[in-house]
Amino acid sequence: MARANGFTDGHRVHLLQGAEELFPALIEAMDGARSEIQFETYIFDCTGSGATVAEALIRAAARGVCTRLVVDGVGTGALQPAWIARLRAAGVQYCVYSPLGPLGLLLPHQWRRLHRKLCVVDRRLLFCGGINVLDDFHDPNHGPLDAPRLDFAVQASGSLVALASDAMEQLWWRMQILRSARRHHLPQALQALRAVGARHAVAAAGTSMRLALVLRDNVRHRSRIEQAYRRAIGAAQREIIIASAYFLPGGKLRQALVMAARRGVRVRLLLQGRYEYFMQYHATRPVYGALLDAGVEIHEYAPSFLHAKVAVIDALGERPWATVGSSNLDPLSLLLAREANVVVQDVAFARELRERLVHAMQHAGRRMDPARYAGRPLRQRVLDRIAFGLMRLALWVAGRRYF
Repeated sequence: MARANGFTDGHRVHLLQGAEELFPALIEAMDGARSEIQFETYIFDCTGSGATVAEALIRAAARGVCTRLVVDGVGTGALQPAWIARLRAAGVQYCVYSPLGPLGLLLPHQWRRLHRKLCVVDRRLLFCGGINVLDDFHDPNHGPLDAPRLDFAVQASGSLVALASDAMEQLWWRMQILRSARRHHLPQALQALRAVGARHAVAAAGTSMRLALVLRDNVRHRSRIEQAYRRAIGAAQREIIIASAYFLPGGKLRQALVMAARRGVRVRLLLQGRYEYFMQYHATRPVYGALLDAGVEIHEYAPSFLHAKVAVIDALGERPWATVGSSNLDPLSLLLAREANVVVQDVAFARELRERLVHAMQHAGRRMDPARYAGRPLRQRVLDRIAFGLMRLALWVAGRRYF
């Protein structure tokens, strides 16, 4: 079995942009499922096109497909009772990851969330990326959107699928163990424990595309995703393009970007230009200065919310590197959440992703002018520093070193 952080050959992978491209592919795969669907997501919202995904899960479970759905206790919140009833009546095994207790997010251990977005169908197809089950034109906090949210996912086949399936299976049974233990169903907990790891990965034939599944958790894989980024940035020769919805990299990652720019690599960042959350919006700005001084280009996406978590390096060279996943480059993703990224070494894929990101920067991005950044209003600078300080305080409370 290939290691989860190592590249394996023999894959096919397709880039999908937004729910408009992901949901039809996802629904087609689920409607063709014969034995099993494993689904994990941070947000599961049945408004608009999100309902079509829920309906596909219901159809699959109703015809006897083993269908498991895991949602995050913060991201999804309280799903409408009518939808929960329909899912369970059809036979969908529905579970909430780390539901909030009476103290909510006041307890630091509750900051560890399930943020990855994964779906495996029949251990044959994998969907991985940053796209939640959420309509492109709907935001739970801000209502209707004038333009679609910018986000990406991939559909992949090959030996990587089994690795993702095993990781999802392991999380599922750990959740069942904890639930059984809390209810004092110890025999059932022991039975679930024996089920963990019962499956093994199998290789699938395909093309010569090389992929790796990079997971982040709070046990064995605490820094895998950040390490993958730093290695790729350190090896960059011509160009780095990163799109990150929430961007607050730690000191080592910031230094890697600065060093790349200073050695002549063109570094372009596509970041959030619309106000979404106080902390994520304002805490990001204090790190702009050092990056701009080093020659890093910062483009802010404004037509809608940027939700992408992707990067492409040296796409026009002989050894391109690209990643699509759920991990932002901020402390919540890199230190606390469960995340999943697919890394791709393929010329055609890297160039397609680059083309889409360059188009977004040129047609929907506003380049940050260093003079404009330095001259931003006093009120904004104060808010930026407050947010940055609060983020550092929160990490100190959580016992994490980052900056």
